[in-house]
Amino acid sequence: MKYLAHIAEDSREQTVLEHLEGTADLCGKFARAFGAEEQGRWIARAHDIGKCSEEFQNRLCGGRIVDHATAGAWECTRTDPSATWAAACIAGHHGGLPDIGSPTVSTSDDSTLSGRLLRALEGKLPEYHMPINIKPVSPLRGYGEDGITTSFLTRMMYSCLVDADFLDTEHFMSGGQISRDAGETLATLLDRLNGKKITPWLIADNTGNSLNEKRCKILQKCIEGSALPKGLYTLTVPTGGGKTISSMAFALNHAVKHGMDRIIYVIPYTSIIEQNAAVFRDIFGAQNVIEHHSNVSFEVSENGDTTQYRNIFATENWDAPIIVTTSVQFFESLYSNRSSKCRKLHSIANSVIIFDEAQMLPTSQLRPCVAAIAQMVKNFGATAVLCTATQPVLNDLFDEYAPCIEITELCPNITELYEAFRRVSFKDAGALDSQLLAERLSEEAQVLCIVNSRKSAQIIYEMLPEEGRFHLSTLMYPEHRRKALEVIKKRLKAGLACRVVSTSLIEAGVDVDFPSVWRERAGLDSILQAAGRCNREGNNSAENSVVTIFEGVSNTPQMLKINIGATNEVLRDGVDPASPETVEKYFRAYRSLSGHKLDQADIIELMKKQYTPFRTIAERFRMIDSNTKTVYIPHGRGADLIKRLQNGERSRALFRKLGQYSVNVYEPHYKEFLSSGAVSAFDDECGILEDIERYSEQTGLRLESEYGVGIFW
Repeated sequence: MKYLAHIAEDSREQTVLEHLEGTADLCGKFARAFGAEEQGRWIARAHDIGKCSEEFQNRLCGGRIVDHATAGAWECTRTDPSATWAAACIAGHHGGLPDIGSPTVSTSDDSTLSGRLLRALEGKLPEYHMPINIKPVSPLRGYGEDGITTSFLTRMMYSCLVDADFLDTEHFMSGGQISRDAGETLATLLDRLNGKKITPWLIADNTGNSLNEKRCKILQKCIEGSALPKGLYTLTVPTGGGKTISSMAFALNHAVKHGMDRIIYVIPYTSIIEQNAAVFRDIFGAQNVIEHHSNVSFEVSENGDTTQYRNIFATENWDAPIIVTTSVQFFESLYSNRSSKCRKLHSIANSVIIFDEAQMLPTSQLRPCVAAIAQMVKNFGATAVLCTATQPVLNDLFDEYAPCIEITELCPNITELYEAFRRVSFKDAGALDSQLLAERLSEEAQVLCIVNSRKSAQIIYEMLPEEGRFHLSTLMYPEHRRKALEVIKKRLKAGLACRVVSTSLIEAGVDVDFPSVWRERAGLDSILQAAGRCNREGNNSAENSVVTIFEGVSNTPQMLKINIGATNEVLRDGVDPASPETVEKYFRAYRSLSGHKLDQADIIELMKKQYTPFRTIAERFRMIDSNTKTVYIPHGRGADLIKRLQNGERSRALFRKLGQYSVNVYEPHYKEFLSSGAVSAFDDECGILEDIERYSEQTGLRLESEYGVGIFW
């Protein structure tokens, strides 16, 4: 009997054997990056043998749903009883990595891996035939060493399998017509960076501009450091020191020297992604840069139909030389159990990962985040760079999770650098109500004011003179924000009135230069990031470039109370807020006030369990407390893109473009949009704005909102 794996819409047929071999080739290739090619081919050749059953063949013709995944898991454990990792990967290649469950406690009714294997042992699976010989393979290197390593090895092998499975299926279903352009080589991109940025910088060094001279020294340090071995690095550079280009110069030189595969740039805010991705596209070409922060993430259910496969082809697997993504996307994918989110994980192996604004790693998930970074460096051939102007204190945690790895600072003369880049002075204005604050801002022709809540931003914005006033918010879709920033920069350069009220989205990585900045009291790192928007190019004296710290009269957001408490503790007796010593004291105070709960969901303890609960970990790990949903805004080009979506188009290219016309909102707001008819649901994760009146050209999406900290997505 000819056993089929897939039948395309045009009636073409792919046999199970063809699919197994095609998937094995890809899976082995992916796992080769961390020395597991043999094991990758093994699980791929076993993953769909359950399709060689009469029941599954009937399913292809419209019969009942059949569990085809457990058979391959069972065969691998029969071949090697210790290969729980293989059984978990295969059993979950559609439904997600399961909780392992205890073999001595589980029953055959359980959804755990142990329960499913018990069903196989009891003969409760459909009878299947073996299309291929499953031979024993070498043990997976490092598996069983400790719970955290075992967990990540399983996740990475799972990633190799599901991506290979989807790609082989995609190739067959499309008749080979879907092209996945992996972009140009990193060596080519390095040449482009040298030609477009680095050489002009070095030429500018001769212009007598002292700041350019300092930036070039930082750049040269990073290029020199790129020859060092793979490992864990910090890059501590004052705001305005050109760390975006310098860190990319390190990454590309390092990757080319060590034969690495890609650069992954991890950023906390979507607002910074927009700017950095635009810079990278301009240098390297759009085809070489993926900007990935959408929460569009399709799944294929057990024995999914062709429509589901078309959806899954639209999800990301990071097959490009440069990836720009968010902290949420990066870490939640690493701790996810879903196939669509995990398929890209193997692309992290043998990559350079730059964590921009590393101080923004959330305290409540700090241990699992550090553990994940340590694993990528220790076991998967990655190099990680913690890049920031205000370096957090993490040495003790890295010593715990990767004691064999040393942390190397790429620019070691930190104190000297901070003195060289000192461009502002600080002033404390005390408590100000909104009316008095607006009056003070109105007295200045060009000024930036950053506040802690979107509500405050809207109130103050309305009080400012209409001429030259601007409001920036995460409730504006990216393309809208980009255009607003273009106007702001032009007015600043032309000397025109320009008063901007913003939430914290502008304070990190957004390239603007104001003569005066006002910052509502927050964490010291946020205050210093805000200071980086003042006198950025050093055209004025530090004495005349004032960053004014004030206390708002509205309630302090709960999420900022510890940050503000740590700031108040260190900013005493006239200390210099920007000195490296003050910054270090701030982060130590912050850690102390946060208590010892750096793993709010007990993720590390769950990974240390003998039987890893992958599904439970995925459900618990959240970088932010509230789930967000995406709303697509039908403005400008966004309207045409949404029509294509509504007409049934599903492609990664479409969703990448749609990301520029999307706003992420918290779930309670999203439910209100749905119930009022303002938004129509597209799927479980996103919807389309129907009531255009709910979007303002000045302040973005209208909703009742309390806090304005940028959404990490």
